Amino acid sequence: LLQSNTNVRIKNPCFFSSRVMFSKKDDMFRIPGSGGHLIGSWDPYKPSGNPQLQSLRFQNLQKLLPCAHEVMQSCSTTEHLVESKTTGETFLVKIYRKLDEIIDAVSKMQTNCVLTLKLDEKGNAVLMGDIGDLVIFISRNELFCVPASSFPGLVPNHVYISAVDEFSYVHLSRIVILNYI
Repeated sequence: LLQSNTNVRIKNPCFFSSRVMFSKKDDMFRIPGSGGHLIGSWDPYKPSGNPQLQSLRFQNLQKLLPCAHEVMQSCSTTEHLVESKTTGETFLVKIYRKLDEIIDAVSKMQTNCVLTLKLDEKGNAVLMGDIGDLVIFISRNELFCVPASSFPGLVPNHVYISAVDEFSYVHLSRIVILNYI
């Protein structure tokens, strides 16, 4: 069993602002590098100062319209790893947010685009337009993935985002973003 005070330390600065996920499937900590092109893995049972690094190869991005590429380039990006406990699949969710307005010297950001990529063991990151019965939740405190059919009222194939200044949900097949707040 892991001790509750396990420290994950990766010296590479591209991991400094990323969130750590514990993969039950791989039995190790995983963390996306800034930009989402690199995944670091750290085995808590065999601690080492050198994490395992894996470069990702993005696939199916040609499905994006040219205007989507323009929007993505004008936004700030965060990357999140989430694992489905029911299917064992690992997803990289890239959230693109843009300044919406400034009120009383406080900037309000709004989600403009969400990409969900399924990762495999070989480093392939495949753009997903359909994750089946799954629903992904991303908030400041928690990331998780559950089957929609297990929770009445949830709509499958969605990513729900709860941020400080917005609540959004994205239907992955349409890349429609509905923002509330």
